[in-house]
Amino acid sequence: MPPAERAVVLSRFQAGPLLEARRQHREQARVSPDLGLSQVTVLLSAAGVEFPGGMPVGWPQLRRIAKSTNGCFLLEPDGPWKIQIFSEETQRPCSLMPTAGAPTALVAGFTMHRIQGVTPEQDTRRKLEALGAPRGAVLDTNTGLGYTAIAAARTAPRVLTVELDPAMLELARFNPWSRELFENPRIERRIGDSFRLAGELEPASFLTVIHDPPTFSLAGELYSLEFYRRLHRVLAPGGRLFHYAGNPESGAGGRTTRRVVKGLKEAGFETVRMAAEAFGVTAVRS
Repeated sequence: MPPAERAVVLSRFQAGPLLEARRQHREQARVSPDLGLSQVTVLLSAAGVEFPGGMPVGWPQLRRIAKSTNGCFLLEPDGPWKIQIFSEETQRPCSLMPTAGAPTALVAGFTMHRIQGVTPEQDTRRKLEALGAPRGAVLDTNTGLGYTAIAAARTAPRVLTVELDPAMLELARFNPWSRELFENPRIERRIGDSFRLAGELEPASFLTVIHDPPTFSLAGELYSLEFYRRLHRVLAPGGRLFHYAGNPESGAGGRTTRRVVKGLKEAGFETVRMAAEAFGVTAVRS
């Protein structure tokens, strides 16, 4: 099922208020057709809700959406479709999971962003703030839904973002919050293995590396000393790296943070520091 341009995508955060508007016997309501990015006026009738452009959705369908705690739904002529894609790479489904702001991706039971007390866009902003505004060429080692690449491209002239799993990019195409990933000419997307690619890129060709890998259990090679050496090689002197490691105050996050700090120092990075607010570690290539 190909993603539709500027299609209507809803979650419980939009369906719930529409159901409340019906209980209040209103004939119109304001709602977001794109998971909170914008607002439109919709018409309410006995049958359901009609969005601008004529896309209808019935009340039984809206009740289904409102009850889904982890689903985002694309409105189609034959009814809402839960945005979920099976990955041939991981042999697992990946799906869009709603939050009060930008959605995250749900893969193998793991959310790809922090969502406790913070939204995915706030999570992304904290990572970049730990580095300072990215300048020069940026390497983003794990595209995911593209939030990091989109944010980095607001200050950097070029962002190369790499994604191992084609299904993740397909999922991003359905996500309204990921549009700039495909529309911004500053962003270059590649499907591939960051571990391999980091060994093939030109030395000293980036001023910033943003490394936000899956958990260690899913991608241990992206926490290895050899990979850190490859990232050190592609950074220009004075270049900066951010490495997401997890909550340093948790058991697993604390162990990962210590492993990351030790590995980056052994790989030759200097000024290796914890960035607790961003759940990560920053480092500088001398």
